[in-house]
Amino acid sequence: MIGYYILLGGIALISWLVSSTLKRKFEKYSKIHLRNGMSGKEIAEKMLSDNGIYDVEVISTPGRLTDHYNPKNKTVNLSEAVYNERNAAAAAVAAHECGHAVQHARAYEWLTMRSALVPIVSVTSGMSQWVIIGGLMLGAAAGLGLGYWVAVAGLVMMGFATLFSFITLPVEYDASNRALAWLKSKNMVTPDEYKGSEDALKWAARTYLVAAIGALANLVYWGFRVFAGGRD
Repeated sequence: MIGYYILLGGIALISWLVSSTLKRKFEKYSKIHLRNGMSGKEIAEKMLSDNGIYDVEVISTPGRLTDHYNPKNKTVNLSEAVYNERNAAAAAVAAHECGHAVQHARAYEWLTMRSALVPIVSVTSGMSQWVIIGGLMLGAAAGLGLGYWVAVAGLVMMGFATLFSFITLPVEYDASNRALAWLKSKNMVTPDEYKGSEDALKWAARTYLVAAIGALANLVYWGFRVFAGGRD
């Protein structure tokens, strides 16, 4: 188990470094005010309109970095710091979330796959590790048999969460690419503002990359534990 805790610690450290850098980047680019004077809400509404999307509402949501697109009720939810602000960071986030709305409208295959996994992952992700541990304990107490298959079932559950993390990567990167392409093609930002928006979105994407790597490392570790018979 020592190796597992070292793994968790390493991933947690990397995640903290990336998250901290992301926060610093957003604070930095929040000080670059847009020359066009548009707020995040106005940026979002224009991107939706330019893509022929008129059934998606842009609303404000509490918190910081809580921005997201909800495909169920077709809303682009922007945090207060993005919804009302008029800077490069707000423009980047607003356009990125609208990128997801465009994906939804265009039936982007990776988004469709991720949406299909949401009901499964929401049920299995929180319990998968405990199922594996329970299976290993059962196997140790009563021999291989049932405990082994319980642990394997837990691995399958964890596998869905890992798959979800990796499917999320193209979804997030594509949304950022759509956002940046629109900001540039429509001359919504100056070259300096564009650089800030691009850098902010790159660091945001790296948080998903770290999460995916962490999920894979966790799956590999527990897979080794199960198929090695629970030996350290």
